Amino acid sequence: MIMRPILSFLLLLAFFTLTGQTSDNPAAEGFRASASDPQAIQLADEVMQAMGGRTAWDNTHFIRWTFFGRRTLLWDKWTGKVRIDFPDKEDVFIVDINTGEGKIWLNGEEQTQPDTLAKYTAQARSIWINDAYWLVMPYKLKDTGVTLRYLGQQQQGDTIRHQLQLTFENVGDTPENKYWVFVDDQTKLVDEWQFFPQFDDATPRFSTPWADYKPYGAILLSGNRGRGQLTDIAVYDELPASVFLVKDPYER
Repeated sequence: MIMRPILSFLLLLAFFTLTGQTSDNPAAEGFRASASDPQAIQLADEVMQAMGGRTAWDNTHFIRWTFFGRRTLLWDKWTGKVRIDFPDKEDVFIVDINTGEGKIWLNGEEQTQPDTLAKYTAQARSIWINDAYWLVMPYKLKDTGVTLRYLGQQQQGDTIRHQLQLTFENVGDTPENKYWVFVDDQTKLVDEWQFFPQFDDATPRFSTPWADYKPYGAILLSGNRGRGQLTDIAVYDELPASVFLVKDPYER
């Protein structure tokens, strides 16, 4: 009489393993669950929980940060609109990352030529892809096109770390990249990543820490990347619509 519940449980477990779906952290459409390691998927879910949880991440509306002192981004997670301000010049890029449409100001002047708009809105989208990954990668471990592999654990001093490998298929500007991501066994937070330009590269081009996690709204974010810093990090529940419409939204 107890065989049916056991069989149902095993079938449900197999479904979660093959799809990468868990009730509290469903994978993005196109996540390559069948090619990923179950242990890696479980670790990705634990990282999400340690960062505040999926509900908190989904409910986060606006995120702002400055990337290595070069530019400041404001991202509306709910709509896909992004604003990029360059502090050393009067350039402002506004783009909808879902449609590619947007507005561009160069040296303070709004651009209207279609070719110019197409060039710089595409550039804005590429900037967002790069800069956002440096800030929110731990929330994107089960993203579209990602394959997650578990490469084992290592001892570093008194710390046990788990090593994940992220590879990509037909997504982003550089799908041939590979990352090794290291997760602290106790905190379940990412504490380092290593970047490989090509999947078959044996030596990383760079390695940086993920340190100094702090709460922003209901989520955790880290801005310390060693020699590079993500600064001015903030989370907002509400902002005026004008920030994604005009060059100087706070001028009267």
